[in-house]
Amino acid sequence: MIHGVVTVRKEKGMTSFGVVARMRRIFGQKKIGHTGTLDPDAEGVLPVCLGRATKLVETLMQGTKTYEAVILMGRTTDTQDTSGTVLKEAPYTGTEEEFRRVLLSFSGRQMQTPPMYSALKVNGQKLVDLARRGIEVERRPREVEFRDMELLWFDSPRATFRVTCSHGAYIRTLCHDIGEKLGCGACMDALTRTRVGEFCIGDALTLDEIAARKAEEDEEGAAQYSFVRPIDSFYEALPIVRIREEALQAALSGNPLKLSDLAEEEKKPAEDAEMRVYTSDGLFIGIYRRQRGRIRLEKFYYESH
Repeated sequence: MIHGVVTVRKEKGMTSFGVVARMRRIFGQKKIGHTGTLDPDAEGVLPVCLGRATKLVETLMQGTKTYEAVILMGRTTDTQDTSGTVLKEAPYTGTEEEFRRVLLSFSGRQMQTPPMYSALKVNGQKLVDLARRGIEVERRPREVEFRDMELLWFDSPRATFRVTCSHGAYIRTLCHDIGEKLGCGACMDALTRTRVGEFCIGDALTLDEIAARKAEEDEEGAAQYSFVRPIDSFYEALPIVRIREEALQAALSGNPLKLSDLAEEEKKPAEDAEMRVYTSDGLFIGIYRRQRGRIRLEKFYYESH
């Protein structure tokens, strides 16, 4: 089984679940998960976690995201994008500067109401499933943040802007809300996610590129895939500690380790300090924390080679 994270460039027309399904076929393993839904009509960065790296999903989902969005002014739809049913139309008669002013007014923290056409659940049911049945329910607004907003291109009734946002923010809803403030309505016409946390679109590979790279590296007999980021690289800020060979079984059983289980040359960690723990031959075991004189397991990632 492969363990690590691949930066996928999702293409238009594919669901995030479809990306995971294709990745399962490419790698021949079931334990794969993505780090945040990207609408079928949207494209861009979608980090995908393989094997034990699926334990990173929740952490990676909390990171900020950067998008480039095309907004269509003068049209309001039920889905808040151009794929939906038109509810009303009114021409935008303002200037580029007026649009820029309204766009930038959304910078900062604010409350946003999630759209009905979303994967959020209410009482165990996805909002999108209710919406498709013509049912609208009350959604609780939640705090989101938009920053680094920049107008990239303007040619009324369309404009392209860049924005970085917090986890849980909807760019479709931002476009809708901009339209409401402009007084003419608006919806999202196109969306590209260019960054998720530290994953950027310049490093992302399409599914076809991933399949080709994997086949090529399989043929070369590579021990590790160059495009799969190893799990321990996400904890580079933590110090590395190796354990004695005699302590390996205790570590693999999830038992707390003693300070004497650490290799002699290792500096003893401070109380409550986190660390990356490795076997004596350099295989990553997991994240540990020193508590009350013991080294206690927090996240287990070990997989024998």
